[in-house]
Amino acid sequence: MIKHLFLTVVQLAVLLTLVILSFTPYLEAVQQEKTRVIKQFVINNISHDPKLLSRQLRKAFDFHSINIQQLDGTSLYQLHTPAEAAPLSYQLLSELGTLPPTVEVLNNDLNIKLQFEVSLNNELGFLDQLLLLVLTVSLVFSLVSLLIVKRGVQRCFAKVSQQLSEAITRYINHSVDKPFDWGNIPKAFADVVSAIQLMSAFVDQKVSELKNSAIALKSEAFIDDLTGLPNRNRFVQYFEEHLRDMDSLKFGILTIIRCSELQHINQTRGYQEGDKYVTDVMGIIKHNADSYDKSALYRLNGADFACILPNATLKQGEDFAQALQDRFNEYQALSDIDSVAYAGLIAYKPGKPLGEILALTDTAISIAQTKQSNAWHSQTDVDILDSSSAAYGNQNWRQVIDDVLAHNRVALMHQQIQPSSHGKKSYSEVLTRFKSSEGQILPTASFLAMAEKLDKIVQIDRMIIDTTLNHIKNQNLNEQSFGINITPRTVHDEQFMIWLERRLIKEPNIAARLVFEVTEFGLQQNIKGSKRFIDMAHRAGSRITVERFGVGLTSFKFFRDLKPDFIKMDGTYTRGIDEDKNNQYFMRLMVDLAHRIGVGVFAEGVETSEEKHALEQLFIDGTQGYFIGKPVEF
Repeated sequence: MIKHLFLTVVQLAVLLTLVILSFTPYLEAVQQEKTRVIKQFVINNISHDPKLLSRQLRKAFDFHSINIQQLDGTSLYQLHTPAEAAPLSYQLLSELGTLPPTVEVLNNDLNIKLQFEVSLNNELGFLDQLLLLVLTVSLVFSLVSLLIVKRGVQRCFAKVSQQLSEAITRYINHSVDKPFDWGNIPKAFADVVSAIQLMSAFVDQKVSELKNSAIALKSEAFIDDLTGLPNRNRFVQYFEEHLRDMDSLKFGILTIIRCSELQHINQTRGYQEGDKYVTDVMGIIKHNADSYDKSALYRLNGADFACILPNATLKQGEDFAQALQDRFNEYQALSDIDSVAYAGLIAYKPGKPLGEILALTDTAISIAQTKQSNAWHSQTDVDILDSSSAAYGNQNWRQVIDDVLAHNRVALMHQQIQPSSHGKKSYSEVLTRFKSSEGQILPTASFLAMAEKLDKIVQIDRMIIDTTLNHIKNQNLNEQSFGINITPRTVHDEQFMIWLERRLIKEPNIAARLVFEVTEFGLQQNIKGSKRFIDMAHRAGSRITVERFGVGLTSFKFFRDLKPDFIKMDGTYTRGIDEDKNNQYFMRLMVDLAHRIGVGVFAEGVETSEEKHALEQLFIDGTQGYFIGKPVEF
């Protein structure tokens, strides 16, 4: 629009200039004719009166200016008339330099020199009218053409806008049956078309990236990082998608395999060995499951795998479990561990809720763990949860725990906490292993869990403490310090606390060398009871360590009030701390705050020299883990 107006102005200027230049020859001709007559009049004039001459000339002609002088330059008469009648033409002719020049006439006989400019007002007035007409016509024409151009541009824009809208709508609706023809867009919009095509390509790329990211996130949500197997979420999804619709799956076998040694290996050999142990067990299970059509293997949590054998009979499931036990026995012999894994299996049928199925397999595992190493158990009573036989697994465990208590079937080991410098106090943590009547090592985590479930945990803790104190006394280890783990339930038991205080009073030298370890979460469950226990231990000369520190909602006011002697940071903060800046910052903060209230800080799960060095740089008081020292027999 602005460009069009600029061109219009330029065109008008050129047109007016051409009109003026075309009119100039006419003006010159008029002036020449008037000049000829005036010259003839002046030459033939016989009057010596300049005023009379000027009156005669002005009466006969119109002048713009007149100047009568003697030949020596003496002025006799002057007259100047402004060109008011035609200011536009006069100004334009002046700017263009096309005004008729001043004419000079001499009369030697009369000693007169006449200089004049003939007035062309009439002619210039006509020129004004002509210019005005040309200007008016040009402006009207320009305005009309501008409106026509504007209307055309609007129609063109509307058409292009409609085409672009159609192209974008097709793109949004993913219409591929009839591709949009970009050739119909005017070439003037080539840059817009190019930009839209680039934008669509960019959007396609971003959509593709988002799809890939969503697929990756979904994969991460359903895939176990360590083994690459589908995780518990996918396991639940499988039941929701397949086992509710049993048109193709009439029956099947579900086997849960529990890695019984994972916690022990993590604690005694390190997390790397624990990861290797889990992947090895996974390999054994997968190798055996692959021989069954459409089998599916999942990792439910850290220690549990689930294997589904669709359309398999109970006999096939038991054969599968026995094959696993044989392979686990071979692996156990090569790996120098007490057991590998236990399996529980059931034959599921249509319509059985997943919760009940898992409860049945968990019961089967509990029974299997009371048998020989790496045993399996098939739970054939599908109504077990609704009958008295539901306590069968618990009853087996009760017999096993009672046997352990009656015959003191416990083996002791210890693992050193290495002080970071001379003068720092530390101790060795006592670790316990439980044996069955056949001499098989029972899974420690399951044993303690069942002992607590069956209300036997206080008796187990008393047995561990008695055995430890007797061993220290018999081996004359009064110069060494030892840490004993106590469960939260035992700590808050009034009768146990009375028994322990009397027991420690009888052995004051040994009591001064004992450190009782209790979890942070356990202490927070009953703050008053925890304080009473800690005060009693301090009165007897023993010390207290809060283990697995940092897992719960830590309150240093709480620990300042309880006044423990040490805190042991959870292994999740230790693992890879040499590269984890966040854990380094948290550990430094914990060490600084703990030292301010007089509490020592230990770190467990140290597996590399880099981790040990990083912890020492954070002023930790002691380190414990597979790199520092393996558990050894007491």
